Amino acid sequence: MYPWSHDFKGRFDEVTFESQVLKDNPLGDPYQRPLWIYLPPGYDEQPERRYPSIYVIQGLTGQLDMWRNRSAFRRNFPELADELFAKGEAPPCILVWVDCWTSLGGSQFLDSPAVGHYHTYLCDEIVPWVDAHYRTLAAREHRGIAGKSSGGYGAMVTPMLRPDLWGGLATHAGDALFEVCYQRDFAKVARALRDHYGGSYERFWQDFRSRPAFSKESDADLLNIWCMAACYSADMDGTVHLPFDIATGQLIPDVWERWLAWDPVRMVPLHAEALRSLRAIYIDAGKRDEYYLDLGAEAFRRALAEIGVTDVFFELFDGRHGGIEYRYPLSLKYLAERLSP
Repeated sequence: MYPWSHDFKGRFDEVTFESQVLKDNPLGDPYQRPLWIYLPPGYDEQPERRYPSIYVIQGLTGQLDMWRNRSAFRRNFPELADELFAKGEAPPCILVWVDCWTSLGGSQFLDSPAVGHYHTYLCDEIVPWVDAHYRTLAAREHRGIAGKSSGGYGAMVTPMLRPDLWGGLATHAGDALFEVCYQRDFAKVARALRDHYGGSYERFWQDFRSRPAFSKESDADLLNIWCMAACYSADMDGTVHLPFDIATGQLIPDVWERWLAWDPVRMVPLHAEALRSLRAIYIDAGKRDEYYLDLGAEAFRRALAEIGVTDVFFELFDGRHGGIEYRYPLSLKYLAERLSP
């Protein structure tokens, strides 16, 4: 069988969810969002059975239909997940693919006055809706969340913020240890703003939206840093503050501290009880990750150990930041086993 040929054994429901909390969001982004629900083989034939649920969230710039993208000679994640359950290699689960894209690239799955209430959207709208419409085991002990990159960040922090809802997490190369994964780009952003945009982020966004996205070398760094600032250091009126002087790249300590307060590594001791209560924690990253998120993964693991959480899956594998969709079934199997009754 060709790698791109796959007959699904489970069932995909694709719905449009109308969010109340995303209406009138500050970016004017859509409040009607796609939502995918995967029902494992046997769901329709066993009407009394209930299942654990695992929520899947995307990295920065991710939109839901991108889950169907594939690398050459490889299956995409929905196909890999279906294959996992169809072969009986993991206890069956309901999977929920959630869209938290924004016109800045993403939301970090947080509530922000500059971006929108995406944490509330995920936790207080999507989770209750799924539990009401599908046969989930609707308790935190049977609900997990998984993601990569910014999605891995969301998978780390969401259970810390809402331990009443989540019993397990899986993070693939999630944003962590901010001085390593973010700070190194501040000088590059300052230089790009100076050389191409007269020191103005507004001019960057005007230019970025006037042409094919990421057609200039500095686009990714400029978008990433502004999006993070909008998520981590925006005032209640929506004003976004950068953690560095755009003329020099020099840190602005009080703004930088606002970023660090959202660093999963630094959040661990503040949410120790919630983390100790989790049934499953999966952490991995490629040893050659371009954003040094392997170092963040190690720092997150060590922070967990310092609060007494050592029953975790942890692996640094030979790989980079991209092309690691083959790792997702590993965390899915781990969560399914830990979250099943």
